[in-house]
Amino acid sequence: MHWIAVQAAPKSPGEVAEDAEALPDVNSALAWWALRFTPMVAKVEAALVLEVSGSERLFGGRTALLQQLFETGPPAVTLAHAHGNTALLALGRLWAQAPEAPINALPLHSLVAARAHLPTLVRLGCNNWGQLRALPRGGLARRFGAELVDALDRAYGARPELYPWLTLPEVFDAPLELSAAVESASALLFGARRLLTQLLVWLRARQLGVLALELLWELDARRSNSLHVDAHHQGGAQGRMELRTAEATQDVQHLQRLLAEQLGQVTLPAPVLYLRMRTLQTQALAGESLSLLPEDQRKGDGLHQMLERLGARLGREQILCVQPQARHAPEDMQTWQAWKPQQGKRTQNFASQQSAHAALLPTWLLALPQQLVVKQHCPQYHGPLNLLSGPQRLETGWLEGDVALRDYFVARSAHAGLVWIYRERLPSTQKTTSENALRWYLHGLFA
Repeated sequence: MHWIAVQAAPKSPGEVAEDAEALPDVNSALAWWALRFTPMVAKVEAALVLEVSGSERLFGGRTALLQQLFETGPPAVTLAHAHGNTALLALGRLWAQAPEAPINALPLHSLVAARAHLPTLVRLGCNNWGQLRALPRGGLARRFGAELVDALDRAYGARPELYPWLTLPEVFDAPLELSAAVESASALLFGARRLLTQLLVWLRARQLGVLALELLWELDARRSNSLHVDAHHQGGAQGRMELRTAEATQDVQHLQRLLAEQLGQVTLPAPVLYLRMRTLQTQALAGESLSLLPEDQRKGDGLHQMLERLGARLGREQILCVQPQARHAPEDMQTWQAWKPQQGKRTQNFASQQSAHAALLPTWLLALPQQLVVKQHCPQYHGPLNLLSGPQRLETGWLEGDVALRDYFVARSAHAGLVWIYRERLPSTQKTTSENALRWYLHGLFA
C-alpha cells in the first residue's frame, strides 16, 4: 500500500486578505480535489490521507499519478505532503516536516496517540518512535493504554488501518463570511470569485458542468427597513440572484462575467455580511474532440456565452430567439420570442433542422410580400427579372381557410442581385386566359 498525507500550508494573514482567489473552505476543497485520484480519502486531524495503490494503473503508474496529483492541486492552495507504507507513517513524516525520515527516527509529537503522554515518555528517555516501540508492550499498555500500542502497530503495518472515507456532496453549497460589511452589490463580486473558485474544484471532482446556480447574501437587518425575511432563515434578511447558462460549463471566467453584469444592476438596501452559493442544476460533461491545427482552434467566446452576457446586461426580453414552426408557408415557418438560456443550442442548430430545400430559401424574408409590376409578361424589380430556377410549387392553408397557391422562383436583377419571387396561382374556379391577371410578388432577398 502507498499512502500520501497532504495538508494545506498556512498563509500569513496579509496574504489571505489580499488573495482574491483564496478558497473559503480549504479543507473541503482539498478533500474534493483528492477524491479525483482515489476513493480512499480520510481526514485525520487537520490533514488528509490518500491510499493510491489501487488507482495507479488508471493514471499510468505511480510516478505519473504522483506527478499529476501534485501538479493539479486545488487553486490558490500551497500543499505540504509526505509518503509512507502506512497512513500514520505518512502523517508522521508530514507533521515532523521530514518527508524522507526513517520510521524509527520520527519524533513522538508526530504520533497523535502519543501526544497526551509526551512529558512522561520524555522523562522515560523516549524521544522517537523506535525508542517507544522498544519498550515492553505489556507495561506500555498498562501505563498508557491499549490505544498507544494499537497506534504503533498500525504505524508499523502490523495491524490494518480503518478510516471513515470521505465522499463528495451531491450538491455544491458553500457559505462565506465576509471580512467586512459590503454596501455595494458590485463589490460582492470579490467574495463571489472565491466561491466560484471552490465551485470549480467540486465540478472537476464530479466531472460536471453547471447549468444553474444561485448566489444568496444575508443583509444586516439592523440597518435595513421593511426587508423581506425568509421564514426558513433565522437571521437577517436575504437577497438572491439566479444564474443560468445555455450549456453546462466549468468556465469560471464566464460565470464571473455574468455575475458582474447582474450584480451591477442590484441595489442593496443594507450592508451584506454573508454570502452563500449553491448549484441548482448540473449536467455531466460530454467529451470533446479538438483539432491539432491552430487555425481550427476556437477563438473568443461561443455564441451562447455572448447571448448570456447580453441577456444579463440588457435583459433577456431584449434578445429575440428564432423558434421553428411546423408550417409550409415561408412567412409562418418561424416566430421570434424572448431568448432563454435553454434555447441557445436550438438557436445555433436552427439551420440544420430545416428540410433539404432550405438551401433555396433567401437570407432575408420580407415581412409582407411586395407586389411587382409586370411588363410584357416579365416581372420587374429595378428592371426586368431573369428567372434562374423554379418553379417551386407551394399549396397550403386549406384547413385554415386561407389558401395560398404559389410558384416560387429564384431570379436575378441587374441592380438588386438575387431575389426570391413567386407567382400567385388562382384556384380553378377563378382561372382566366389573361396572363396579365397573374400577380407576381417579391418575398425575399439573397445577401
